[in-house]
Amino acid sequence: MKANTPRLALLVAACSLLAACAQAPKTLYQWEGYQPQVYEHFKGQSPQQQITELEKGLERIAAKGNVPPPGYRAHLGMLYAETGRDDLALQQLQAEKAAFPESAVYIDFLLKKYQK
Repeated sequence: MKANTPRLALLVAACSLLAACAQAPKTLYQWEGYQPQVYEHFKGQSPQQQITELEKGLERIAAKGNVPPPGYRAHLGMLYAETGRDDLALQQLQAEKAAFPESAVYIDFLLKKYQK
């Protein structure tokens, strides 16, 4: 029985390690197509198409109880401003600033720009 104890301990350790590796880590943010939308913005895609996609992504993120990444709301806010919906732009920019206080200097710059 004693001869099998080290083998059993090794087997249990190996199984535990494999089980730990098999679990996918939970990501901090839910991206939901944000990066491709930023790319499409630089390629010249219609702001309204991007707004539609980002709004859908925001809904999916909220439905899963997750958090959008830094810049998501700011990008959506800038798109709203581009289409003349300043109230929604300000709302998204303020939400970005609240979620990511380290962005305050840049968001304050954008808020001043869009509040004129």
